[in-house]
Amino acid sequence: MHDAPGPASETGAPTATPQAAAPDDTALAASLATGAGELLLAIRAELGFADSRALKAAGDLRANDFLLGRLSEERPGDAVLSEEGKGEAGRVGTERLGADRVWIIDPLDGTREYSEEGRDDWAVHVALWQRGLGLTAAAVALPAQGVTLRTDEVYPVPAAVPAKPRIAVSRTRPPAQALAAEAALGAELVPMGSAGAKVMAVVAGTVDAYVHAGGQFEWDSAAPVAVALASGWHATRIDGAPLRYNEADPYLPDLLVCRPDLAEPLLAAVDGH
Repeated sequence: MHDAPGPASETGAPTATPQAAAPDDTALAASLATGAGELLLAIRAELGFADSRALKAAGDLRANDFLLGRLSEERPGDAVLSEEGKGEAGRVGTERLGADRVWIIDPLDGTREYSEEGRDDWAVHVALWQRGLGLTAAAVALPAQGVTLRTDEVYPVPAAVPAKPRIAVSRTRPPAQALAAEAALGAELVPMGSAGAKVMAVVAGTVDAYVHAGGQFEWDSAAPVAVALASGWHATRIDGAPLRYNEADPYLPDLLVCRPDLAEPLLAAVDGH
C-alpha cells in the first residue's frame, strides 16, 4: 500500500487524511476543476441535449484533454491517473506507480446526469496523491451549481444530530448495504447522481451519509474523499478499512462517507450485506 494511514476514525480504522499541501497545489486543483467545469458547461450549450451519446463523448474527451494539457504545462514532472486514461495510459511524465506525485482526476463524473437537461448533480474531480502522505490537495467542482469545494476550506459537520439520517444513494440501484442501513436506522434514502455530487451533498449537509457498494475506481472517490476528510467527515471502505490510492489496480469498489457520529451505527448496519 502506498498511503500512510492517518488518524483513527471513530471505529478505530485509520483514514487517509489529507496532509498539509503546498497552497499552490490546492489552488491548482481548484483552478483545474473549475476550468474543466466551465468548459463542460460550454460544451453543453454548444451541442445541446438532442444526442446524449455525442454530448457525453465530447464532454469526457475535451475535459480530459483540458486537464492533461494544463497539468503537462504546470506540473510536467507529475504523473496522472485519469478515468479517461484507464490506468497507465492516463499518465503524464513518469510511470505513476513509481512517481512521488500523482494527480488523480475524473474529467466528468456523472456523464448520465451531464447529458440530461436541467440536472446539476455531476462533477469534476482533481486530487493530488503524494508518496508517504496520501491525498494532499483536492477540489471537486459542481459546475451546474456554480461551486467548487476544496481541501483548504472548512465545511464543518452540523452540530445537530439528525433524528432520521438521510443517505445518498444511486438513482437506479441503491446497494443492499444502504437498504440495510435504511431499515436499521430508520433512514431516508435520497437518490442522487454522480459520486462526487453525493459526497459533496454530505459535506454541504444536504444529506448525512453516502453508502456505495456497486463498484468504483480511484478517480471516482479520491477528490471527494480528500475534501470530506479535510473537514473532519468520516470516509472509509464500507467495512471500516482505510481508503488507499495510487494502487496498481485502481478498482476501489465501495465507500462510506458520513457524519463521524454516524460511522459506527452505519458500519454495524451494513456489516454482512
